[in-house]
Amino acid sequence: MDGYHGLTALIESAWEELHGSDAGRRDLCLDVVSDVLGTGRLTPDDAEQAVERLVTVALSDEGYPVRESALHAACTASANYKLPYRVVEPLAAGADVLEPLLLGYVLAILGATHDQAALPVVEQFLQHPHPEVRREAAEAVKELRWSRGSAQGETTL
Repeated sequence: MDGYHGLTALIESAWEELHGSDAGRRDLCLDVVSDVLGTGRLTPDDAEQAVERLVTVALSDEGYPVRESALHAACTASANYKLPYRVVEPLAAGADVLEPLLLGYVLAILGATHDQAALPVVEQFLQHPHPEVRREAAEAVKELRWSRGSAQGETTL
């Protein structure tokens, strides 16, 4: 088994254990997924598929630690892969019901897409009652606006 197949086998094993374990073990399974995504060695398609699954877990009725681990792993992926907005769009739709500490992950993930469709979603959190959420929203808005300006600059070259 080569290194790539070893990574994908590790993720598949973590997914299988995720569905048959107690909450503490599920949390650890998601840490394994995060570690693999952190290598940056998956194909974009495999990374997107993993993030789609993480988004589903993050928006599930799982306990807070499991949802936080899923969002942490998705955030790790967003730092190592260019994720299309369509992959993380369910987070935008479900952001209103998440705890403030989890919103920081969601805002960072949405900002990292560099997709302007995320901008109105992120901007709504600039007025959030929690200062940390407002700060994360401001960072994501800045990243999205920078990417818009950067993309416009490329089209005028």
